[in-house]
Amino acid sequence: MDPDQAPCTQLENIDDGRLRCGVPHDESLKLLRDKVKPHLEAKEGKTFDVFTAVEFKTQVVAGTNYFIKVHVGNDEFMHLRVFRSLPHENQPLSLHSYQSSKTKHDELAFF
Repeated sequence: MDPDQAPCTQLENIDDGRLRCGVPHDESLKLLRDKVKPHLEAKEGKTFDVFTAVEFKTQVVAGTNYFIKVHVGNDEFMHLRVFRSLPHENQPLSLHSYQSSKTKHDELAFF
């Protein structure tokens, strides 16, 4: 992504498996803070005083993958891949994977 280009800001609702841009809504931000942050902190072995989603993409699969760029303080960012299963599966939100040592201008892409 061009550093001068604005991050994704509009959510497209097409179910073809491609990444779609979006802005996280209040419920998603609450889930990120309440459910995902503790898992990431446990994996990293540290706590994050700053944990702010700044960019958000989704991918509809057999559930939904959320790709989230998170500001974690100073000039540090992380890319998270969070999976939400289909409602009938009744599974908790899960931190699938993450990438650390990211910058504000790193493109949020599939990983």
